[in-house]
Amino acid sequence: MEATRENNTEWVKRSLLYKEYSAELKEILLHKWIESEKAGYDIGFERAVVDWHLKYRSLWRAERMNRLCGQSGRCPV
Repeated sequence: MEATRENNTEWVKRSLLYKEYSAELKEILLHKWIESEKAGYDIGFERAVVDWHLKYRSLWRAERMNRLCGQSGRCPV
């Protein structure tokens, strides 16, 4: 049973959905750190998520898709 759970975990981690989620989370956490430093206090995860989505997600996503799809001509997403 443990081997099956491990296989499922590895499958999830290799999935495109998980990879995209992880990349976006990394950007949000970086944004949270930068904005918290500017503010002089921890702005909180929720505020960082909303702020990042409103200000940066569209451009970040477009650039990411261009990088992933542009060179090969095939897009995995």
